[in-house]
Amino acid sequence: MSQMPQLAACPSCEEPLESGDRFCGACGYDLSAVPVPPDDNPTIAMNGSAPQPPPAVASVDWPVAPEPAGSDTPAAMVLPTDLEGRESGGSDSPGVRFDRPAQPSAPAPAPAPAPPHAQAAEPDEYPLAAPLPPEAQPADPRAADVATAGAGLKICVACRAGQVDRDGYCENCGHAQPRERDHMEQELDAIAAVSDRGLRHHRNEDAFTVSTTALSDGSPAVVAIVCDGVSSATRPDEASLAASRAANESLLAALPRGTHPQQAMHEAILAAADAVNSLADPTPAAQEHQPHVNAPACTLVGAIVTPSLLIIGWVGDSRAYWVPVDRTSPPARLTEDDSWAAQMVAAGLMNEAEAYADQRAHAITGWLGADAYELEPHTASFKPDRPGVVVVCTDGLWNYAEAAEEMAEVVPPDAADRPLHSAQVLVGHALDGGGHDNVTVAVVPFPAPPQGAGSA
Repeated sequence: MSQMPQLAACPSCEEPLESGDRFCGACGYDLSAVPVPPDDNPTIAMNGSAPQPPPAVASVDWPVAPEPAGSDTPAAMVLPTDLEGRESGGSDSPGVRFDRPAQPSAPAPAPAPAPPHAQAAEPDEYPLAAPLPPEAQPADPRAADVATAGAGLKICVACRAGQVDRDGYCENCGHAQPRERDHMEQELDAIAAVSDRGLRHHRNEDAFTVSTTALSDGSPAVVAIVCDGVSSATRPDEASLAASRAANESLLAALPRGTHPQQAMHEAILAAADAVNSLADPTPAAQEHQPHVNAPACTLVGAIVTPSLLIIGWVGDSRAYWVPVDRTSPPARLTEDDSWAAQMVAAGLMNEAEAYADQRAHAITGWLGADAYELEPHTASFKPDRPGVVVVCTDGLWNYAEAAEEMAEVVPPDAADRPLHSAQVLVGHALDGGGHDNVTVAVVPFPAPPQGAGSA
């Protein structure tokens, strides 16, 4: 049975009580509802045995709720942010939430009415509430509205306040901005190209375009243009981009109207040269006060592939290689560099090994730009008698596979069926070799595939 409290006066009406009374004689208050003060002696159950402790619900060391400060002050709420994260038994559960009331599994019986001014006893245990759904994540401050920059200007991705200068750095915090051209890939029908900044340069000064069109008789034609900005010139990245786009647009306009592909390539190189020339500052006074500033410049190499004809055009030291599908047939280099080394070999003053070992080997003697010498576009026409691929690339690749035989060893055997994968492999070969320069390569299968025939 429950132990009766030993009280001298009724806690409800404060009238005197007799020892052993269960109810107040004056107001009838149930004295058994008054909490019994703790006793040093253990309570004995009716059968004389000690009561069994309640079953353990978890082995987690839950934090103890704070004691109430007074009869009118509820216990402080413990928020999840106030506790270290804990898991129950190593499960994936997010743990117990302390910021919502407990939800008992069955309705509890109504408690006996408490007398006025009586303080409810603290329970020994708290039922554990089910976890709430995940709260919405706080808004990302980087997504906050910021002042828009003026026309043609960009806002820094780091501080979201400063404007980005034309070199790609924030004028406020100096943070270098990510550049879209650091790595580019494009696959179009059965032609593909990949360009990468490399491992040593702070920006990618290469550019490419790949496209498909049809000749005047309806037969397919595939176009690839690759340009390499001259690093010693001003704004080489702008020069390569302008040249590649101008050459591509010229070819797409000339080929469908019946212009011979070799003549169309010649005209495309002239159009690219005009585009690069237009980037130069026409004011002589500007160059007098800034002698280190020179005209933007780049090299160019392009390929046109038709069902029966292969056209190559170039200025500078970017190259094109022929790699047959049947590797028992010999590969070939289709271009001759406009460079110091090539001139020494052509003049008979050095052999190829000696010339390319010289520190002046890569000094170019032909380029596109306002300060170039007399422009001499090179074009060549080929009629391969077997299928293969044309590798159109900058020196960032061929520096690591210079000879045609070396290039053929690097080109995957299924390059004609998987040009994008092959271009990725070739760029990876240059990066594995050191990636000292920007790397750009286009892989063009020959003969030109039918319109709409994608790569496998």
